Amino acid sequence: MKKAALLSLALSALVSTGAQAQDADKILNASYDVARELFASVNPAFAASYKQATGKDVTIDQSHAGSSRQARAILEGLEADVVTFNQVTDIDALVKGGFVAADWQQKFPNQASPFYSLPAFLVREGNPKNINDWGDLVREDVQVIFPNPKTSGNARYTYLAAVAYANEAFGGDQAKVDEFVAALFDNVPVFDTGGRAATTTFVERETGDVLITFEAETRGIEKEFGTDRFDTVVPSVSLLAEFPVAVVDRVAERRGSTELAKAYLDYLYTDEGQTILAENGNRVHNEAVAEKFAADFPEVRLVTVDDVFGGWDKVQEEHFASGAKLDQLYGSR
Repeated sequence: MKKAALLSLALSALVSTGAQAQDADKILNASYDVARELFASVNPAFAASYKQATGKDVTIDQSHAGSSRQARAILEGLEADVVTFNQVTDIDALVKGGFVAADWQQKFPNQASPFYSLPAFLVREGNPKNINDWGDLVREDVQVIFPNPKTSGNARYTYLAAVAYANEAFGGDQAKVDEFVAALFDNVPVFDTGGRAATTTFVERETGDVLITFEAETRGIEKEFGTDRFDTVVPSVSLLAEFPVAVVDRVAERRGSTELAKAYLDYLYTDEGQTILAENGNRVHNEAVAEKFAADFPEVRLVTVDDVFGGWDKVQEEHFASGAKLDQLYGSR
């Protein structure tokens, strides 16, 4: 009787595992909060491509929030099969939590970053405050909108880009760099928790003179609300914002979705995928696609986290850790 019960349990486990593997026709992509429209375009195109290649119907579900918040949600139980984030450090947090392989950046091209962008400015039509570069953002007559860098990867890029600009402008004088960044924070009337909320504050509540967000988001706003209401301003220098992707191995392996998850992220590197990314205002690595959309993307000098700050690990320690530079400058704002 005991042997029969054990055999029954074993068979049930095998059936359950097989059913789980067969059920891998749906995955969840946890992404940053201003990527809604992007993946609304990517997902049906991928599903059609996958259907043509395999004959299988698949569904891609989405979850959107601040990149760092998404990482915490996965650590706390959000069952995402893939992540498409806007900060390397957020995927590294999943590595430390045992959810993503340590060599995740070697699993896809371009250090697992299929597209990139940069912090840019969105101003009211005609640029009435004549905002052209970072130095204009600390004027007393300018109100700046961007989200809270404590909760938003989007805003952390803005913070780092401002620091990089100030480092150059003031010849590395740390006191003047700190003064510049503190003045920038002082010009922000409200800090929303994420990039999309900041967009709502600027666009729909009509608060502020300039929104700082990813260039791709500025293009999306112009497309949705009209170029007769807003203009995009690309500053003289900005920070390379990479958008890293990874399979959430712990979830995908348990759900039997690893193959589908990988195919989904691979699609972002195809000609079709890169074209959709570019159509949605993102800069891409595919040379042919980049050339096709070159007129949409002004020349800009991009600096990198590695070059200016010594890499993400050093940034985390010196700027984003508790009590580090961001806390010191952000203060009680």
